[in-house]
Amino acid sequence: MHHRPGPTAVQMQQMAEAVVRALPGEFREQMQDIVLQVEDFATAEQLEAVGSSDKWELTGLYEGEALPDRSIWSSGRMPARIWLFREPLIAEWRATGVLMDDLVRHVVVHEAGHHFGFSDDDMHSLEDEA
Repeated sequence: MHHRPGPTAVQMQQMAEAVVRALPGEFREQMQDIVLQVEDFATAEQLEAVGSSDKWELTGLYEGEALPDRSIWSSGRMPARIWLFREPLIAEWRATGVLMDDLVRHVVVHEAGHHFGFSDDDMHSLEDEA
């Protein structure tokens, strides 16, 4: 079966950054300190953190403290990160035929939602806006 080559890590990074730029202004401002990072797969620790054992299952991850949970004393800690896992995203893209831009947007918005302490319902409406 012929596989379309998926985007490179750099291309996926650019897609993710474009998603953030397209978000409504108030969200974009609060996401300035989030690091977007593309890796081929989640690490064993990252999988464990979300209770998954299948590296093909995890397409994205938010690492950091949600804004509502932060205290004014927590400024010295690591910046929050949104991870995109390239190989599982490419596999999902091939399996579903969905546009890669849409998959990346879904992951970025979903993980950003964790940053804002959103519920899944909140995220659906934000995704419709993005």
